[in-house]
Amino acid sequence: MKKVTVITGHYGSGKTNISVNLAVRLADSGKKVSAVDLDIVNPYFRTADFGDLFEKRSISLVSSIYANSNLDIPALSFDLERVCREDGYVIIDVGGDDQGAIALGRYKQVFDELSHEGELDVLYVINRYRYLTASPQEATGLMYEIEQASRIKHTGIINNSNLGRETDLDTVMRSLDFGEEVSKLTKLPVAFTCIPEGSVVPDGNNGEFLPVKVYVRPPWEDPEE
Repeated sequence: MKKVTVITGHYGSGKTNISVNLAVRLADSGKKVSAVDLDIVNPYFRTADFGDLFEKRSISLVSSIYANSNLDIPALSFDLERVCREDGYVIIDVGGDDQGAIALGRYKQVFDELSHEGELDVLYVINRYRYLTASPQEATGLMYEIEQASRIKHTGIINNSNLGRETDLDTVMRSLDFGEEVSKLTKLPVAFTCIPEGSVVPDGNNGEFLPVKVYVRPPWEDPEE
């Protein structure tokens, strides 16, 4: 992984869950990690909801002072440039779609510098089973909208095609062609494909796979289940 990884995508694509998994995996391997909650749009699925999980692993959580409060105010209250220049890895979870990506444009200069130094990845999460991104053309169009809003180019694709709790390995395998088609349209590589934790990928399948644990659950689900 690069020093700084930015995760973007459609609402409900699973970008926050991926951000949490990446931060935890890095921390468990002994790396210093900062997780940045740049989602100032969606009040339900935020990396700021995982303070206890991060604290146990010494992951620094960087979020708005209004996160996890009764105030849903789209405001940033931290110096992202300083965080990106500190030692260790940085995972940045961005708000959904082009509206959420507007916050990225505020830091275009530092991201341009990191990109020039070879220290930045901007990964776009796709989910073929998600409304409004069910076709490669729709997924690609949304990615370009995010780039236009943020003024920052993506460097890769994350295939996180899932059906929530009904997801199994076959669900993921059926999405591989979808991911490859998005890759061809965008001329960007598929960085990895997410698979349910504990899954065993059949022999003969090319590509990188990342087992992910479900940390982000809908508010109506019991987190202890």
